Amino acid sequence: MKARGLVIASALAALGCGGFEVPPPEESAAGASAMSEQLPSNAVCAAEDDEPLTNEYPKGLRVVGNRIEDENGTQLFLRGVNRSGSEYRCIQGGGFFDGACDEASVRAMKTWNINAVRVPLNEACWLGLSAAPADFAGEAYKRAIQSYVHLLHKYALIPILDLHWSRAGDAPADSLDPMPNADHSPALWRDVAQTFADDSGVIFEPFNEPFPDRNRDTAEAWECWRDGCMAQNWEPTAVPYQAAGMQELVTSIRDTGATQLILLGGVVYSNALTRWRDYRPSDPLNNVAPAWHIYNFNGCSNPECWSAAPQALAQDFPIVATEIGQDDCQSDFITPLMAFLDEHSSGYLAWSWNVQGKCQAASKEHQGNPWPLIDSFEQATPNSPYAKAFRDHVLEPSPRP
Repeated sequence: MKARGLVIASALAALGCGGFEVPPPEESAAGASAMSEQLPSNAVCAAEDDEPLTNEYPKGLRVVGNRIEDENGTQLFLRGVNRSGSEYRCIQGGGFFDGACDEASVRAMKTWNINAVRVPLNEACWLGLSAAPADFAGEAYKRAIQSYVHLLHKYALIPILDLHWSRAGDAPADSLDPMPNADHSPALWRDVAQTFADDSGVIFEPFNEPFPDRNRDTAEAWECWRDGCMAQNWEPTAVPYQAAGMQELVTSIRDTGATQLILLGGVVYSNALTRWRDYRPSDPLNNVAPAWHIYNFNGCSNPECWSAAPQALAQDFPIVATEIGQDDCQSDFITPLMAFLDEHSSGYLAWSWNVQGKCQAASKEHQGNPWPLIDSFEQATPNSPYAKAFRDHVLEPSPRP
């Protein structure tokens, strides 16, 4: 989800996935207040003290043509959810996760027949920067993420770690910048890669939703996306900073010896894939693939657009739509989208696996509360026609080519 602009005081950032501004429910004042009263503030999601795993879970994930395969050569169709919270709770000083993250909650996830969970990261919290609350940053934050990854593996779920909130300099990473920054983002990915050096079952998504060059799909935007640039005059209130490009982040990961699959979202909040092929960063392992974010209010939100750049790209690369969603609580958009993605053997993860009250449609005038998929972490009951359509679809067998 895209972030820019404060919603309450100085703690929460307004989000919308391109197009107009639509904050997700966890970042509304009422939603944050309600959640803080009922949720544990410092839960670390460990699986029985992180006992050694004895189960089989997908490892050695790699790109083979337009497929994702595991170490056994089995093709994987990633179908999952986004577990939002770890990008914002720590920087707010409220803990590591937003809501239950124990084994019961992960077992509930499995009842939807998913096999992937996207876990957002906060740059300042992971690196223990001075702007992050000390109790929820540095080694404590890393330990929480590692424990949750371990727990997901216990249930054969594939974790996707993405850099969701970042900020150059000494400012708190309390929203999404247009691009990663040279100050901290390469260092974060070196450290993440080293932390999970022996875990080839984790996928890396180096940056959530790039929107360089004033959120335009231009050659200048794609050049900055790959090579970095000075981020300035893109937003009225933004402080200029040196942006790190995707090539630098890929290199930072590979220089550690890490072999993990890397997913790279395009420009315009990862919704535009028009020049992804032309500007694809060099990877000595050729283990990079496109990430795609697509909501009903994005620019590329209709079948005519899907059948252009995304469909052409899917012929040669395995696309993973790491965020999909519909902001009116209905299902008329999400249903044909999933059918299109299935047809092209593309993965998809719904936003978001959170409990935040009744689903309320968003509009240009009101942010609504359209994103929580469930009304209970233990029961995992779908919260809307949107959520039910997604749940019912992924309960069906995975597509086969």
